[in-house]
Amino acid sequence: QVQLVESGGGLVQAGGSLRLSCAASGSIFAINAMGWYRQAPGKQRELVASITNPGRTNYADSVKGRFTISRSNAMNTAYLQMNSLKPEDTAIYYCNAVITTMNNIGPYWGQGTQVTVSS
Repeated sequence: QVQLVESGGGLVQAGGSLRLSCAASGSIFAINAMGWYRQAPGKQRELVASITNPGRTNYADSVKGRFTISRSNAMNTAYLQMNSLKPEDTAIYYCNAVITTMNNIGPYWGQGTQVTVSS
């Protein structure tokens, strides 16, 4: 069984910073791409940033230059450093990872962590 656990969300003023972490655990053979998504009230879930196993990154236009995704393969952990936060960044942030186990390969989701940016 595989689990993804996010941490690091909270309340911050506009212009502030937060760092999210996503730790994967369980019967993991390999972790392929990892990513962060977010969902604001009344809106669809959207991709914020992703990182492949070699480390190639991709960002939503709305966060380019402000957010940085990284990963530690040794720790099975992905990070999202969020700087210059804006009220429109307020959402539940979800971690996603494509994980290979002994029996299958598939996407896994964390439970989400709330990020609230006050103006």
